[in-house]
Amino acid sequence: MTPEVHRAIDAIWRIEAPSLIAKLTRMLRDVGLAEELAQDVLVTALERWPASGVPDKPGAWLMAAAKHRALDELRRRKLHERKHEELGHELEARQALFVPGIDDAALDDDIGDDLLRLVFTACHPVLSTEARLALTLRLLGGLTTEEIARAFLVPERTIAQRIVRAKRSLAEARVPFEVPRGEALAERLSSVLEVVYLVFNEGYSATAGEHWLRPALCDEALRLGRILAELAPGEPEVHGLVALMEIQASRSAARTGSRGEPVLLLEQNRSRWDRLLIGRGLAALARAEALGGALGPYALQAAIAACHARANAAQDTDWARIAALYDALAQLAPSPVVELNRAVAISMAFGPAAGLEMVEALVLQQQLRGYHLLPSVRGDLLAKLGRNREAAAEFAYAATLTRNARERELLLERAAAFASKAAQPLRAQ
Repeated sequence: MTPEVHRAIDAIWRIEAPSLIAKLTRMLRDVGLAEELAQDVLVTALERWPASGVPDKPGAWLMAAAKHRALDELRRRKLHERKHEELGHELEARQALFVPGIDDAALDDDIGDDLLRLVFTACHPVLSTEARLALTLRLLGGLTTEEIARAFLVPERTIAQRIVRAKRSLAEARVPFEVPRGEALAERLSSVLEVVYLVFNEGYSATAGEHWLRPALCDEALRLGRILAELAPGEPEVHGLVALMEIQASRSAARTGSRGEPVLLLEQNRSRWDRLLIGRGLAALARAEALGGALGPYALQAAIAACHARANAAQDTDWARIAALYDALAQLAPSPVVELNRAVAISMAFGPAAGLEMVEALVLQQQLRGYHLLPSVRGDLLAKLGRNREAAAEFAYAATLTRNARERELLLERAAAFASKAAQPLRAQ
């Protein structure tokens, strides 16, 4: 097989795999078996396409082959006597297709319907967060077990076990292959959005390892978010999350220097920000706002990101508005991390002393003990107040807490720089 054919098949598989697995899951009511049959179809393509060439409509070829395998499996399992039960299940599902926030046209489309069901199945709360992450990347992201393990810096065997256990848990819990309705929709949708954003965040700011960014994970999260926005166009938080990811992803090229070192937001070359992604993000935010009602947590964070995106230079940033948006976010989704970010915004809008007062309160509460960004932010505020020796100690402490090598280097450099400043004798006035 030539490298070109192999790359073509790999690209086609990543695009078509979610639809294949979703279709097979609807037919077989078994996520694990559906993935196995989809893999069988891929093996067939790998065997045939190098000789016959990639079909004009590879997706249709794969889908037809997948359906045939599913029908063969149904026959082997002697499910004909249960046909009326299966038909009844389908009719019930079709009769209950009015779901707030879910587009009727998308649900009338088999592939759209099945994909949406697969998203909610892979992100079911019966699974742990780690299991949901692994299963989502496997079934919807099209990543291999090896790729997922490499992304999260865990052994491949660990990821494989998580995926196997997740499939088993879904089967044992008899999780229905359906889009939830009513109150259950809001609960499950928040789980779906959480998983997608966790994937994005791990790509945007890797928690561990040698690299600051993992672009592949950002790309997968964006792809999943865009699909979800198409399938659930009436849900403002879906558009809010897409807007947040688009705008944050627009900074990727400016977030690292020539040696791969992190470049902080206010020091980034904004000419390197991707204006196409910013435009898409602002459009998604506008869609969220147009749906009416108060903005949710993701849309509020997107509005904060939009403030940065609209500023041509760091000094043009509307910090007062950002502080107000963080006030709203803190009311809606209170957390110590939100408070820490709010402290940064307050410091930029009203001075470092005001921000430091909030940070000191967080230190006393100890809820963020072990979180490296708390001493990092405190160090930055102390430095702005001229308390260089204390700032150096905070940056050094933050460096001991992070598991990311690039971030550790940056923090140690800042610690050394402010230690040097502290050691310099005061100049005569």
